[in-house]
Amino acid sequence: MSENIECINYKEVIEYALDPLIVHSQLKIIYVNEAAEKFFRASRKELIGASPLDIFKDTSKPAITKRISGAYSEPAELIEETIYRMDGTSVEVELYCHPIKIGETKAIQTYVKDITERKQQEKVQNEMNKQINELASNIVPLLEGIAVLPLLGAINQDRAQQLLELVPVNVQEKEVHSLILDCSGIYKIDTLVIDSLFKMNNLLNLIGVKCFLTGIRPKLAEEAVNIGLNLKNISTFSNVKDALSFLGINNTK
Repeated sequence: MSENIECINYKEVIEYALDPLIVHSQLKIIYVNEAAEKFFRASRKELIGASPLDIFKDTSKPAITKRISGAYSEPAELIEETIYRMDGTSVEVELYCHPIKIGETKAIQTYVKDITERKQQEKVQNEMNKQINELASNIVPLLEGIAVLPLLGAINQDRAQQLLELVPVNVQEKEVHSLILDCSGIYKIDTLVIDSLFKMNNLLNLIGVKCFLTGIRPKLAEEAVNIGLNLKNISTFSNVKDALSFLGINNTK
C-alpha cells in the first residue's frame, strides 16, 4: 500500500512540475508531463513511444546516445543543446538527466529548461561589450599626444560605465594628453549621456588629459542647463576641425 502511495505522489509531483519532464527507457519515451506537452507542442499520444533522439540535431545524436547510455547508472552532467519541437521550431535548452527505476524497468528522467531568453540576453550583452571595446579602442591618434574618439549610437548605463573604465586606460597606453570627444554621432541625447560626458571630462582631467567636446548640438546644451550642469567647465567646439585649430593643428581637408 505504501509503495502505491509513493508511486502516486511521485507521479503527481512530476506531472505538475513547471518544467518539462521526460521519462524514457531503451530509447523510447514512456512518460511526459503536462509541461512537456506544451513545450514540445504535441500531445502525449504523439510523444510516447517516440525516440528521445528525435528532438536533437543529427550532429548531436552520437554524443546524446552515449550520454543516455551512461545515465542509466549515474546522473549526467548539465548540458546546453539546441533541440526541436514537434512543429519543427528549434529552441535552446538546458538538459539534466538521472537514472530512475519503474518497477523492474531501468529508465532515465530528463529535465528540460528553456534558456532561449537567457541566451538572447547573453548575445545582446556580448555584442554590446564588443561594441564598447571597439569604441573605447577607437581612439584615433592625430599628432603626438593628440587624439580623437568618435562617440557613436546610443549610450545606456552599462555602456557609459564601461566607457568610463576603458577610455582612461586607453589614452594612457597611447600617451594622449589631449583627447577630442566627438559627440556628433550620438543619436539619443538624455541626462545619462550628458552626465557621462561630464564624468569622462572630470576623470580625464584627474589623470592629466585635457578633454575637448565637439559636435555638441543645441539640444544637448539645453539638456545640460536643465539638469544644472555648467558648460563653462568644459571646452566645447562645434566640430573636430575647430578643436584641432584651437590646438594649433591646421586641417585643410
